[in-house]
Amino acid sequence: MEKSNESWDLVIKPRHKWYDVDLAAIWRYRDLLMLLVRRDFVSVYKQTILGPIWFFVQPILTSLTFTFIFGGIAKISTDQMPPILFYMAGITLWTYFADCLNKTSNTFIANAGVFGKVYFPRLIMPLSILVSNLIKLAIQLVIFLIIWCYYLFATHQIHPQWQVIWLLPALILMMAGLGLGFGILISSLTTKYRDLTFLIGFGVQLLMYGSSIIIPISSIHSPKIKLLMLLNPLTSIIETFKYIFLGNGYFSLFWLVYGFVFMIVTLCISVLIFNKVEKSFMDTV
Repeated sequence: MEKSNESWDLVIKPRHKWYDVDLAAIWRYRDLLMLLVRRDFVSVYKQTILGPIWFFVQPILTSLTFTFIFGGIAKISTDQMPPILFYMAGITLWTYFADCLNKTSNTFIANAGVFGKVYFPRLIMPLSILVSNLIKLAIQLVIFLIIWCYYLFATHQIHPQWQVIWLLPALILMMAGLGLGFGILISSLTTKYRDLTFLIGFGVQLLMYGSSIIIPISSIHSPKIKLLMLLNPLTSIIETFKYIFLGNGYFSLFWLVYGFVFMIVTLCISVLIFNKVEKSFMDTV
């Protein structure tokens, strides 16, 4: 029998180890990633009346609601900062995290039909959500900066800390990593335990109230409650963001490094579990 001289452009081989994460395959499918990013970004508001205007309306309405309820009625301290700016500073990064977590948490269930027919690295799906939400984050950052510039030049109520502005990309990266890590972890678990889908909304709200978006760390006098809030890795990220742009906020390199390490550990564990579940999830979905 003659040996075949055929050469192949792509050879698909099964992985034998559950911890074998093929990052090179994700890079090879980068064109698919960009197509999914475009789909995610366009489809969200495609059949809405206001369309992309919701990107601008949502953070403003949320900030105004928080200002009226928590600042006006409940009289909760805003760390001597303008309430609208204080709440928007927290909401801007928080929305990015929450969107990434909510949308990646149903990766397997929402894409079961596609996963069962076509091969591509499954991590492409949650990664596309991260990138498409970055576009939304950029738009909302612009809105925040417009309001921030007004208070900076017209009222002189804020005092930005320019010496740590270089931390901003790291804060966004940490939010993305935590959103992806928690999201794909929940997605992996929901293939077998569907009950978790009912707890996601409650869990996200609980994380928000425990992330100093509404109550600043400076107004918490109980050491135990303060420590509990700081153990939430999102708290140090949001507090650092407020410190950079507003001049007020609990800035601690220790807790920031803790949040970064927490993000790395969570992301590694979640990717490994995701990698293991993707081999057999079609049998349980």
